Amino acid sequence: MTTTTQTARPTTGKSKTKNVVGVRHEVDAKELAAMGLRDRWYPIYPSRFVGVGDMVKVKRLGVDWLLFRDATGRIRMLEDRCPHRSAPLSVGQHLGDRVACKYHGVQVDGDGTVVSVPGMPGCALEGRTVTTSLAVAEAADTIFAFMPLTADSEVTEFKLPDRLANPEVSWFSNFAEWKGPWRFYMDNVLDPMHGAFLHRDSHSMFGGDTSARFRIRETDRGFFFEKTDQRGVNFDWVEYCREAMDYVDLEIPYAESAGPGGTFGIVGMATPIDANNSAIFHWRTRTVSDWERDVWRFMYKTTLEEKHWAVLEQDREVLEALAADADKDEHLYQHDLGVARIRRVYEADAEKQAAILRGEGL
Repeated sequence: MTTTTQTARPTTGKSKTKNVVGVRHEVDAKELAAMGLRDRWYPIYPSRFVGVGDMVKVKRLGVDWLLFRDATGRIRMLEDRCPHRSAPLSVGQHLGDRVACKYHGVQVDGDGTVVSVPGMPGCALEGRTVTTSLAVAEAADTIFAFMPLTADSEVTEFKLPDRLANPEVSWFSNFAEWKGPWRFYMDNVLDPMHGAFLHRDSHSMFGGDTSARFRIRETDRGFFFEKTDQRGVNFDWVEYCREAMDYVDLEIPYAESAGPGGTFGIVGMATPIDANNSAIFHWRTRTVSDWERDVWRFMYKTTLEEKHWAVLEQDREVLEALAADADKDEHLYQHDLGVARIRRVYEADAEKQAAILRGEGL
């Protein structure tokens, strides 16, 4: 089941230049690329971590946010700043359909509207929508949010990746926080060749050749980066998809010891926490039904999950060990076509969004 909430956002003044939502200084293309591109959906946090009555502070794209689930079970996401004196709402009080700031008691509802100023009833602040709230959706055990570039950005339609939207696909969600820029994650997953080396001793990537030729194949939603001479053996291909959100989709063959059913699929996404930390989301999938579905889910929880975590840890250890500027002095070769391509895509997006902020081409 997917639930979506779209809420109002405060408007800005009439100046030609525009501010990034949640940011109170001028932002250029370099900062956008570091902190995360806007005007797209991102996974924010596992749904199971925010219960009814909970208030959870998260930092995403360099901004502090408050997640809270109201008395009806509906998830809300507000900038973690009281509109009065900018105290964090996350240390306040949950009042069912609203939160109260601990500093002066100002109450803000899930739409970002001030509903009460106890210290001065009738204050002009009451009834104003002055706290940023985001459009959110819950699906695949995850809270997603649309991260607008500016206050007048149009929220795009929420759409899950195909594997997660397909009822015939069984999945398990996975969440971790890594100490490294989000772009390092994208570089890593657009580099299938590392699987034959870094993950050589894993349960699913022990086969295949350690040399290969690659090609880029365009699709109507992004591109494939794939080996030209090997398929269905190792980490042989990855598809980069640009839909409601950016994600990667790939398949890795399972050994017979993994039980009956189809290949092992992964949907992966990275959400910037800030310029140097990332929230990493994976959904491990398999297209199985009936008794095979039950066997897959049982085997995953009892034996396979631990092995998948070990593979992820191999990635994390390498990426966290990279220098912060590791992508600034390299000698790329043919295997890195996917890496070079994704970097160009994001650099172009950052420049376009920076131009919007400067009021150009509107």
